[in-house]
Amino acid sequence: MSVSQSAPYRGEMIDLGGRALRVVRAGPPGAAASPLVVLEHGAFGCAADWAVVQEKLAAKGLRSLAYDRAGIGHSDPGPDPRDGHAIVSDLAALLHRLEETGPLVVVGHSMGALMVRLFALTHPDRVRGVVLVDPVTPDVMHQPAAARAVYAFGRMLRWVSFGAQFGLMRPVSVVSGNLIGLTGQAAVEKRRIHASAPHARGAAAEVARWPATSDQAAASEFPSQLPVAVVTAGAAQGSAWLKSVMSVPAIASRHGYVEHVARANHASLLGRRFGDPIIRGIEHVVHASRR
Repeated sequence: MSVSQSAPYRGEMIDLGGRALRVVRAGPPGAAASPLVVLEHGAFGCAADWAVVQEKLAAKGLRSLAYDRAGIGHSDPGPDPRDGHAIVSDLAALLHRLEETGPLVVVGHSMGALMVRLFALTHPDRVRGVVLVDPVTPDVMHQPAAARAVYAFGRMLRWVSFGAQFGLMRPVSVVSGNLIGLTGQAAVEKRRIHASAPHARGAAAEVARWPATSDQAAASEFPSQLPVAVVTAGAAQGSAWLKSVMSVPAIASRHGYVEHVARANHASLLGRRFGDPIIRGIEHVVHASRR
């Protein structure tokens, strides 16, 4: 597993048959509070990334589920390759194990946006809405510069996993392990995971398959009637080309929603100061799905 379970962590371990994924659930119990909001973290992220958003959703009476993907955080490794199909299959098995059979709203941050896109396209009977948070989209991955950046990121993660074996990431994680601005146990958990060599190896395995995952997610488009919200970091006039590409899924939706969050960055968008726009995007798709 990625991080020793002797260390305290929030949530619970859910067995998928010989291996387990760490899950953090929040909000009122019971089907009356449906749909369930499923939260996918980005590359090198974990369930702790969503702690603030889960707290805000619970205050709105919405149930949510965040989890560590296989090989990430506290979750056991999964079979190779760690591409989008493997990740979506794990999520489907996890929801089945939890007896979550009702409607879903899926939310993905960064690379996690590719995962929720693929899940929505392969489980259209389950997904009532999609929220993409400062997302990576297939169109972005078609750019040569993006492909080079992904390769460089994967190479960096391999070096990080090597250095973390000798404790070299521990002092680094004090500075870089909580750019979101988490507090309490979630902050401690995030820093510990950030310094973990197995976590870095798990993240590197996903990033190595990032181009394949992007191609899988690009196989078809969202149905126009599916509510889609896009929330991006930074003012609308910044990085105009990138923001326009990110916004395409929402603009193509009959029930689309776009919000650009000035002064937020890719990480702080998930924190207490800037998290409310994500909640607004989720509420938008929840309400639109009931029309």
